[in-house]
Amino acid sequence: MVPLELLLAFLGGVLPALVWLFFWLMEDRCEPEPKRYIFYSFAAGMVAVLPTLILQAIAKEYLPPMSLGLIGAWALIEEVMKFGAAYFVALRLHVFDEPIDAVVYLVTAALGFSALENALFLWTPIAHGELFKSIAMGESRFLGATLVHALSSSTVGIALALSFYKPHMRKMYAVCGLILAAALHTAYNYFILTTQGTDIERAQGTFLIFVCVWFGVIATLLVVERLKTPKDYC
Repeated sequence: MVPLELLLAFLGGVLPALVWLFFWLMEDRCEPEPKRYIFYSFAAGMVAVLPTLILQAIAKEYLPPMSLGLIGAWALIEEVMKFGAAYFVALRLHVFDEPIDAVVYLVTAALGFSALENALFLWTPIAHGELFKSIAMGESRFLGATLVHALSSSTVGIALALSFYKPHMRKMYAVCGLILAAALHTAYNYFILTTQGTDIERAQGTFLIFVCVWFGVIATLLVVERLKTPKDYC
């Protein structure tokens, strides 16, 4: 049964991420990026999960458990690794030839990262036969964690897009974008992990956090519309 359980966990992580990827790629439907580089970015994001887990384990050895410092370190590691994945397979190459491309490739890498991360989260309940728990967890991560990964990485993408015509300032913009992305990611993780009270109070707190994430996504999409060049509209 193990191969079947692995397959279910993998599909449970990847398929929702692909749904969001299709949604985000619609923002670049008039001048779409080469499909192979979209695939490379998604796959690189998945590969980035392994070194991320190693670095996070190291951080856990030196920082207090569940402290803001540890949560922030984990978020920063994830944002740097997602950026590294997108940069290595696309952003340093000729395919990065217009501002919106930075957002496309970073969000794609982020969704690849989230796909494997979600699969790892789903593996335990699926392996224990807890079908309803795995479904509930999958829905929660589809609406929350997956979007947070896309939102935070799109922040870095927007920073790079704004520096597209200022190559001498691109490193500074990238660093600022990573800091902001890590801060957003840290805030989400901190509030999710520290929300206390009754089941109803925790559910209400989680709902409010998800609402904030969705407002962030809407704001990001509005900014992306402003980044588009005339040829991006059809």
